[in-house]
Amino acid sequence: MAGQRCHQTALLAHPCLHTRQLNFTPSDALSTMSQDDKLIDLNAERAKRVHDLNEKRLNEVRQAFEHAMPLGKAKKKPKNKPKKR
Repeated sequence: MAGQRCHQTALLAHPCLHTRQLNFTPSDALSTMSQDDKLIDLNAERAKRVHDLNEKRLNEVRQAFEHAMPLGKAKKKPKNKPKKR
């Protein structure tokens, strides 16, 4: 009996198991989120951060290749004289 009582108090103390629930519909949540000016789209922020990290890595690899194998300046092609027929 004492073990059950401890288990019941533990269940009641857990915030997810309260009987009081908020009744939000998905449209209410979307309209509330769209009205909040300080709302941050975490997926977009993560995508920006990942893009920036990939861009930084790409630039580092480019610089390493340019340092290891420098490209010579492009030579101008001489204009050929027209062939005689």
